Amino acid sequence: MNDSTTDRTAPPVVLDVWCELQCPDCHAALDDLRALRARYGDRLEVRLRHFPLEKHKHAYAAAQAAEEAVEQGKGWPYAEAVLARTAELAAKGERVLIDTARELGLDAEEFDTALIDGRHLLIVDADQAEGKAIGVTGTPTYVIGGERLDGGKSQDGLRERIEEIADRLLAEPGGAA
Repeated sequence: MNDSTTDRTAPPVVLDVWCELQCPDCHAALDDLRALRARYGDRLEVRLRHFPLEKHKHAYAAAQAAEEAVEQGKGWPYAEAVLARTAELAAKGERVLIDTARELGLDAEEFDTALIDGRHLLIVDADQAEGKAIGVTGTPTYVIGGERLDGGKSQDGLRERIEEIADRLLAEPGGAA
């Protein structure tokens, strides 16, 4: 008999994070995302969703580069590394994206090619269109259990709210399904 209130075989709860890799607020949200991933492990699937803002000149290229990092097996480490360099990305441009890839041991030449040939444009455009359709206007914005939480103005209390929703979803019969 299992006394656990959480079904470990249930699919994970999904947390979509509408993010922009040149956004200082998204960088600030990393600590919360790390804490959530540490608390829930594989019971919470954190998905980076792209929402490049027009006010950040290199955000669209950064989103494409992040997708190339996913292709090369280091999506989250790359996203975190670029977010740590938002000011540098603003000042130095797309070269930062290639340099970050190289520093993480990724194929930087392939990043350069991907930014030129636009192979990841459809993924970025689809994320942005979906975000607009559900009312995302700024970053970071979170969606969990059908609830949209806007972190673009303030992160205060958002992690706690995400935890409340995740705990509720995980406690429901059948888990996150």
